[in-house]
Amino acid sequence: MSKTATPEELEAAMLALLAERGAGKTIGPADVAQAIGGNQPDGWGPLMQPVRKVAVRLMKEGRIVIVRKGKPVDPDDFRGTYRLALPTATDEA
Repeated sequence: MSKTATPEELEAAMLALLAERGAGKTIGPADVAQAIGGNQPDGWGPLMQPVRKVAVRLMKEGRIVIVRKGKPVDPDDFRGTYRLALPTATDEA
């Protein structure tokens, strides 16, 4: 079940999952991809890069935080495994 998703669909899924998880909790980018593409790797795998692009844009807008090893990252320069979280008062300071 390969599915393409618009950035708007990815953004909506990402923000909904984060709101559901709650403040102070994180989600993985695969959670967002699987919410749209399903549990099969051929469905969610192709969505991983688009999820990352949406996450970077939302972080630049101050709507989410991309976290690696428990710390916010530079959205223009990060590698490896990352998580997504809602911003907290300390992130905005």
